[in-house]
Amino acid sequence: MSKTAFIYPGQGAQKAGMGADFYENCPEARELFDQAGEALGLDMAALCFEENDQLDLTEYTQAALVTTTLAMTRVVEKHGIHADMTAGLSLGEYSAIAAAGGMSELDAIRLVRKRGILMQNTVPAGEGAMCAVMAMDAGKIEEVIAPIDGVSIANYNCPGQIVITGEKHGVEQAAEALKEAGAKRTVMLNVSGPFHSPMLIPAGEKLAGELADVQMSPLKIPYVTNVTTEIISDISRTKELLKEQVSSPVRWMQSMEVMIENGVDTFIEIGPGRTLAGFMKKINRDVKVYNIAALEDIEKVAAEMEASC
Repeated sequence: MSKTAFIYPGQGAQKAGMGADFYENCPEARELFDQAGEALGLDMAALCFEENDQLDLTEYTQAALVTTTLAMTRVVEKHGIHADMTAGLSLGEYSAIAAAGGMSELDAIRLVRKRGILMQNTVPAGEGAMCAVMAMDAGKIEEVIAPIDGVSIANYNCPGQIVITGEKHGVEQAAEALKEAGAKRTVMLNVSGPFHSPMLIPAGEKLAGELADVQMSPLKIPYVTNVTTEIISDISRTKELLKEQVSSPVRWMQSMEVMIENGVDTFIEIGPGRTLAGFMKKINRDVKVYNIAALEDIEKVAAEMEASC
């Protein structure tokens, strides 16, 4: 039996104007943007829709992107498109959990606002770094970086794109070692911290305090966790997994493989850009992948899905 998954992008997908057409035309989307802005004391519409310097700052990015993707999801579901399972890359996992019914939309937005601040402020600027490694097997990358202190893998995005993270000097050293070992290219990323590295463990501990006050609900559908790639049906495990997620590798490639093995053959990326669709082309070209980044995309996707049944 065919299964559909909603998948949600992580930090880096944000762009000015995201969700504006949903806000202008869909009352249910406008309601969430306005509620999120009121809950956080931010002008969420201005943050997401207008050119500004804050949108790319981690403490603002995370709340803006989760608000946008969940507002979009409201409209997608109103049009009769529903998921059997969800997943999200790093930050996107909060959208995935809320879409699966595990927490309220506003709690997800409040949490990622706190998460963004913690991730931005835990490691002083300039002490950490991240680097994308192109066209090298993950096992080989692990082997090359193993002797280098303070460096680990942050993201298993797809075959041919792995991200390393950690102490700045170590990451720079690892980048050179990887090029010498045959990596096609290494690209230092313009980020504000060494995300998904053990340096962020204190951020996870503080986030656990915020999670403790959040009311979780039984999941309506399962989601796949970045931390272990397991299909999660029991919400009681979610808080601990989200605490660990801050400093653990994002196993996106493996998560998608697990979903496919469990019958998902249609993926709908909800949010700005086509990052996850691009990854999927390298993970498995046999599944269907759709993107909903604009309001006009919904009817196109619905028609294509119906035609493919």
